[in-house]
Amino acid sequence: MRLLSLLTILMLGTLLGIAACGKPAVQESGDASQAARLEADAAYMPDGTRLPIRRWVPEQEALAVVLALHGFNDYSKSFDQLAHTLTADGILVYAYDQRGFGDTENRGIWAGANRLIEDARTVTGLLREAHPDKPLYILGKSMGGAVTLAGLARDPIPDVDGAVMVAPAVWARSTMPWYQRAALWVGNKVAPGRKVTGRGLGIRPTDNIPMLREWGRDPLIIRETRIDAVHGLTNLMDEALAATHHLSVPSLILYGEHDQIVPRRPTCRMLSQLPDNGIWRFALYQDGYHMLTRDLQAEVVHADIVAWLLDRNGQLPSGQEQRMEARTSRFCEQKPETEEREDTYPPIVG
Repeated sequence: MRLLSLLTILMLGTLLGIAACGKPAVQESGDASQAARLEADAAYMPDGTRLPIRRWVPEQEALAVVLALHGFNDYSKSFDQLAHTLTADGILVYAYDQRGFGDTENRGIWAGANRLIEDARTVTGLLREAHPDKPLYILGKSMGGAVTLAGLARDPIPDVDGAVMVAPAVWARSTMPWYQRAALWVGNKVAPGRKVTGRGLGIRPTDNIPMLREWGRDPLIIRETRIDAVHGLTNLMDEALAATHHLSVPSLILYGEHDQIVPRRPTCRMLSQLPDNGIWRFALYQDGYHMLTRDLQAEVVHADIVAWLLDRNGQLPSGQEQRMEARTSRFCEQKPETEEREDTYPPIVG
C-alpha cells in the first residue's frame, strides 16, 4: 500500500525526538510437546497452538482436497465464495486462520515466516493422513501464496500434488527502491509497534465495492497494521521471490493486470525466475485486481481454478492463458500508469 508517506512522517518525527515504541514483536512458539491433530473446528499444532479451521464439503464424494491459505490481515472466511464453487464441482476445501490473523491468539502480532511455513506443512500432513487417496493441493492467496512458494522450496511439503497461487506476495526488497527499504528499516528499528493503515491512499484492491465494504466491516479483519508485522511480511516475500527458482511441483499462478497491491515489477521478476521445467502455468487477467477470487469477474477465475484442479493439462476456460508469452512480455515491458507505484508499500490487505 502507499505507506511510504506515513513512514516518512514517522522518520521525521523520530528525528524530532519522538520516543521509540519498543522492540519488534514476534510471537513466541511453545515447545513441540504434543502430536498435531485435526478436529472439526480447529487444527492443533505441536506446540499446542489452536488454529481455527473451516471446511466446505461437497455433496458427492470428493474428487480432490484443497488447503487454502489466506492473505495478510485476512482470515479463512475470505475463501467462502471460492469454496462454494469448488464444492459444487466435487472439491473438498479446508482453510485455517494463520497465526496472528483471524480468530487466533495474539492477533496482529507477526508469527514469523518459519512458523507460518511450518504450520502449513503440519496442516498439509494432517490432511494427507485424513484423505490418503485424494489429490491434495495447496491454494495460497497473496501472503498465503508467499507461504506456499517459500514452503515448497524448503523440505518437501508432505505429498502435495500441486499448488495454486493467486496474486502471490513476492514484493521482495530487491524490487523496492532504496527509500522504501530505508523507511522500513528505520520504522522497524525505532517504532515497530506503530500502527499504519491504507486509508486515503487511493488503492483499489478489487472492483467489487459491495464485497469490499462488507469485508471492511468484518471484526476479524486487521485494519491497523504494526510496522514490525509489515517488516516480517517483507522478510517472507524476500524468501518467496527467491524460492521461485526452485518451484518443483505442478503450479497454477494467477495475477490481475490491475493489481495495485503486489506491483508488476516483482511479479515480472518472479516470472523471469521460474524454472523452465514445464510444470507451471500462468494466467494474466486483463480485468483482474488483487482480490481475484472476489472481484466482479470472480466466476471466471473460479472456473480456471476448478479446471486446473481437475485436469492440470486441460485448457483454462477463461482463455487468459492464450498467447501468454507475448502478453506477459508486453505487460512487463510497458510503463505502468503510476510509475510502478513506487510510492506504495508492501500490501496490508489480503
